[in-house]
Amino acid sequence: MTFQVGGLAANNTICVDNVSLVGGVIPPGGPAAPTKKVQVDQVAYVPGLPKHATLVSDATTAQTWTLKNSAGTTVATGRTTPKGVDALSGDPVHLIDFSAYDTAGTGYTLTVGSDSSFPFAISADPLKKLRYDSLAFFHHQRSGIEIGAQDVGAAYTRPAGHLNVAPNQGDANVPCRSDLNCGYTLDVRGGWYDAGDHGKYVVNGGISAWQVLNTYERAKLIGDAAALGDGKLAIPEKANGVPDVLDEARWEVEFLLKMQAPDGMVHHKIHDANWTALPTLPHQDAQARRLSATSTAASLNMAAVAAQASRIWKTIDPAFSTKTLAAAKKAYAAAKANPNKIADPNDSTGGGAYSDSTLTDEFYWAAAEMFATTGEASYRADVTGSTLYKGQSISDRGYDWGSTGTLGDITLALVPNGLPSADVAAIKTAFVATADKHLNQMATLGYPAPYREVDGSYVWGSNGLVANNASVLALAYDFTGAAKYREGVFEAMHYLLGRNPVSYSYVSGYGGQPVRNVHHRHWANQLDPTLPIAPPGVLSGGPNSGLQDPVAERRLQGCKPQKCFVDHIEAYSLNEVAVNWNSALAWIANWAAEKSGSADATVPTTPGTPVASGVTGTGVTLTWTAASDPESGVKNYDVISIEGDTQRVVATVTGTSATVTGLRPNTAYRFAVRARNGADLKSALSGAVSVTTTSDAQTSCKITYQASGWATGVSGYVTITNTGGVDWSTWTLGFTWPGNQKITQGWSATWIQNGSAVTATPLSWNSRVPAGGSVQIGFNASSSPPHPEPAGFTINGQACTRG
Repeated sequence: MTFQVGGLAANNTICVDNVSLVGGVIPPGGPAAPTKKVQVDQVAYVPGLPKHATLVSDATTAQTWTLKNSAGTTVATGRTTPKGVDALSGDPVHLIDFSAYDTAGTGYTLTVGSDSSFPFAISADPLKKLRYDSLAFFHHQRSGIEIGAQDVGAAYTRPAGHLNVAPNQGDANVPCRSDLNCGYTLDVRGGWYDAGDHGKYVVNGGISAWQVLNTYERAKLIGDAAALGDGKLAIPEKANGVPDVLDEARWEVEFLLKMQAPDGMVHHKIHDANWTALPTLPHQDAQARRLSATSTAASLNMAAVAAQASRIWKTIDPAFSTKTLAAAKKAYAAAKANPNKIADPNDSTGGGAYSDSTLTDEFYWAAAEMFATTGEASYRADVTGSTLYKGQSISDRGYDWGSTGTLGDITLALVPNGLPSADVAAIKTAFVATADKHLNQMATLGYPAPYREVDGSYVWGSNGLVANNASVLALAYDFTGAAKYREGVFEAMHYLLGRNPVSYSYVSGYGGQPVRNVHHRHWANQLDPTLPIAPPGVLSGGPNSGLQDPVAERRLQGCKPQKCFVDHIEAYSLNEVAVNWNSALAWIANWAAEKSGSADATVPTTPGTPVASGVTGTGVTLTWTAASDPESGVKNYDVISIEGDTQRVVATVTGTSATVTGLRPNTAYRFAVRARNGADLKSALSGAVSVTTTSDAQTSCKITYQASGWATGVSGYVTITNTGGVDWSTWTLGFTWPGNQKITQGWSATWIQNGSAVTATPLSWNSRVPAGGSVQIGFNASSSPPHPEPAGFTINGQACTRG
């Protein structure tokens, strides 16, 4: 018997009368869900990829399977492969392989004897829908904003929660827990509710925001960023010119910044003083809200995500980029000064403890993000000096909120940086080696999933670990192009979407028997029929051998690891939802959607090394031998400038020749070419050609500089005028500080400072300067009176007159 009454403001007495104990009745929640003997991905198999299913059968000999279309017509038959008793499920299983049938359609079923599967499709379309539904979860979880019917539909609309509107006590001025005596309150409105409760946790919000941002950053660097553009999600910001996935992530990033204490450390979490009852919508929550203590882990989580956000928003919103980097630097420095401030493991009244006593991984992750964003030597030293450097944190078990080192490795492997190429290659090799271990284990399972606890158990949030390990397989494919890793990702998706021993799709709204009754305080239809079930695209935590709730303990004693599951709202250790599990699903669903558009899994051949001709002071023409791709064809070529360990795309063309302009006179360059096919797969980089521009093209320019200063800084305003007779297609401003001034913020240009040398390059809208035309740019810098002016102004390496 369970009473969900939550924290009460006054003493109460609960009286229970007329209680009897009757045997043989169905326990609360109704009978168990039906379990199929033919287990399939209940959603879809992608054309061109392997198609596997599982039969539960005691037969020791092969059985005949039949594939039928939606009309009931047999379209394929074959024989099963007996595999024996599966250790993780206890089922005697056979493998069904119907990969040879590849006709797109819906309503297919697999049949063995009198047993049939749930219907499924052969199509890439459902995954392309899931990529957006999985991201929509985060809008539903937003705190501090009305969730409107125009975005989520009438069933899911609700008022804003925790805005100090009664009965909420609100998040606008939250004090610390009474025993902490911190002496201040914080405005921590916004962010995402962590799970089925109303708490907001920095260490879980950190990995969640990072994965949502990395979904975009990876796609921008090596994938399909167009699918994540503005207008793709149903959110209030959907027409602001910024990719919606970034708008959604920013809602959480802004909250993480608000959790920073005055000393730079970051509060671990904010939640109710006591647990609220099921169901309770956010605007109905009358509990007092309290900040828990600051912690090293929370400070490093915020530093990592804020640094990541800074580089992503650098050209989208420079002011926000500057703000996030400043917060990241402050938090990182505070964490290094307080390296062992561990969250209280007993702080679990009203919210989860989220305590973590091992912080080597958080330090490595945060250092990697700080270095990838700033390139500064101190952060580089922290990265290369870590015991986790070069993929040492990439483990068989996988990563989660308490094991974040792999996040740093993902960034270092994807984001161009100044690390030695051999070290970056070592990180990629570590991903591939772990991916191979997953594939080897999956080959032995009746219900393949990339999941490896040492003791063979399944833990709280096992589905999140399955999705994160699937991302390791995905990255192995990104790094190698080997088809087996791509196939492994889709096998993991099949497990989550129904090919498992409990016959559930663990993603709400997807499949013939999806989870409905997730543990959530406002998707609580099981307790209140006026409330909705979970919307489509929500990932259940999944099987958990620990059975840490009364429903699980009552129903599932002695369960095999993959069978420790029930779809019940009060089975919180099995069926809760959480931002970090859905961020894992969103990452892998977006990757799978990207890789399901074509059956072509082969990258183009490498184009020839480019040959340079027509070299001038500002440009060069490059020509190369074409690449080939017999499946999808070569779509275009990226011309890449190799600048140390950094690669920059300077042109994209459909032919085998390109003219690169905007170069500096008398300067050495290296260029290479990469091909891209119709499936958006990229070839290896061609050989590089070295080019030195001539010194015969002189830039005629005039610089006007004005400044206004204060006690600790100066604002500089620079007008650049093209005094020559030829239009500039682009420009680079250079100057030198006479002292220790430092650029702190810039506008209308991308500003970079190295020592005392400063360069500014144009944005997309002000790169062209016609003859006689001007552009205006500016900056703020640290400086002391009398604020000496910069010296040696140049444009494209040529000295300018002063106006």
